[in-house]
Amino acid sequence: MVFSNVDLMTSTGHDVLRAAISAVCADYQGEYWRSLEPDKYPDKFVETLTKNGWLSVLIPKEYGGDGATLTQASIILEEISASGGNPSACHAQMYIMGTLLRHGSEAQKQQYLPKIAAGELRLQAFGVTEPGAGSETTKIRTKAERVEGGWKINGQKIWTSRALQSDLMLLLARTSPFDELGKPSAGMSVFIFDIRNLEGLTIRPIKTMMNHNTTEVFFDNVVIPEDSLIGEEGRGFKYILDGMNAERILIAAECIGDGRFFLDRAVAYANSREIFGGPIGKNQGVQFPLARSYMQLRAADLVRFDAAARFDAGEDCGAQANTAKFLAAEASWAAGNVAIDTHGGMGFAQEYDIERKFRETRLYQVAPINNNLVMAYIGQHVLGLPKSY
Repeated sequence: MVFSNVDLMTSTGHDVLRAAISAVCADYQGEYWRSLEPDKYPDKFVETLTKNGWLSVLIPKEYGGDGATLTQASIILEEISASGGNPSACHAQMYIMGTLLRHGSEAQKQQYLPKIAAGELRLQAFGVTEPGAGSETTKIRTKAERVEGGWKINGQKIWTSRALQSDLMLLLARTSPFDELGKPSAGMSVFIFDIRNLEGLTIRPIKTMMNHNTTEVFFDNVVIPEDSLIGEEGRGFKYILDGMNAERILIAAECIGDGRFFLDRAVAYANSREIFGGPIGKNQGVQFPLARSYMQLRAADLVRFDAAARFDAGEDCGAQANTAKFLAAEASWAAGNVAIDTHGGMGFAQEYDIERKFRETRLYQVAPINNNLVMAYIGQHVLGLPKSY
């Protein structure tokens, strides 16, 4: 239990939560994160979060977690970002947890959740995207076939982040052909299984412009236990949608944290850097972009909290979650540009950490859902316009 006597749903509780995460992050400043470039995993940081129970907050109390809300989880990731850290190293354990919590059997919860809460197991890998299907998830080709005593998996996943640092994987695979059931989203199932020492499983790191520890995963007649199936066969796409809304809300929170980092650093620099007889922040050309960035971040933040509150209440939050992710990703990217402009040449110097965070936040324009697809979703499902793709 991280907190036992604090109501974290109040504004005071949120402040306590923020202060606690900031205290953890104080031991992991820019020098630590720079030392991990380009592709080392922040083992020590993740171990500290795990030891203190921060990565198991969404697990119900009866399984050893804190029973926290998505709102609270989003604050944790936001504060890691705002401190200059990179929460992508551990965020998947929070947003893919929902599929197991909402649709897993009691036996699966008993098997995995207490060990995840205790830090004995890591659930970081989420195998969904494939090279051929891309964002068209219904076109995935990875197959799961029933065999004696289990399921045989064949196929390939890409952009499966932290697969090398995870003990468990959540996998979306086809259990029926695409055109067999008459509905593209039907015939997909979700599985959870231990990926350590699995025969026929190959994991290959992908080098990227930021330190993201992502991989491609190959399944060659990989056999997993029969009880790996979560929920009903063929309903997997529906099951992961809950996780996708949670993912978008949490990514929005991370982006807001990135934006706060950029803005804090830029404002401090604008106040301290003096040329032409005064601080550069007195010039409207420097000051106004910073003011605009602040307002963009605040607007995105309000939508994030609205989306999270709806999710926590069990209400439909697709429009709010997508909007929050879009606005926050746009705001953090804009804040990064403003921070570089404010710092001038120093914005490209590694010691200032602006360029590192700039690379990290750029990802969220594209993933986990491209901002163009967010606009397509809003156009079709919120505004009632014809499907645009």
